[in-house]
Amino acid sequence: QVQLVESGGGLVQPGGSLRLSCTASGSSFSLYSMGWYRQAPGKQRDLVATITARNTNYGDSVKGRFTISKDNSNNTVYLQMKSLKPEDTAVYYCNVVTQLGLASYWGQGTQVTVST
Repeated sequence: QVQLVESGGGLVQPGGSLRLSCTASGSSFSLYSMGWYRQAPGKQRDLVATITARNTNYGDSVKGRFTISKDNSNNTVYLQMKSLKPEDTAVYYCNVVTQLGLASYWGQGTQVTVST
């Protein structure tokens, strides 16, 4: 089992920045990928960004504004969000996929609200 703890959400004005963090913990796991997804009210959960040992992948709507990174020493993934727009408002969920069995785990979600 892998547990995920997210932090960093909140209220920000349009054009502002936020950084989300997600730390994975558990016993004897190795991660294939870490990433972020988001879900706005009444909409499906969409890809924001993922990162593996070899590459990063971004959703079209965040390219050039968001940056994903990770610290392998403590199994933490970060999402630096800049030039935030009201349409970025959503619950952001951390996701990890393990090397063994490609098991997928989700965090509890953190609210990001972009508004004046």
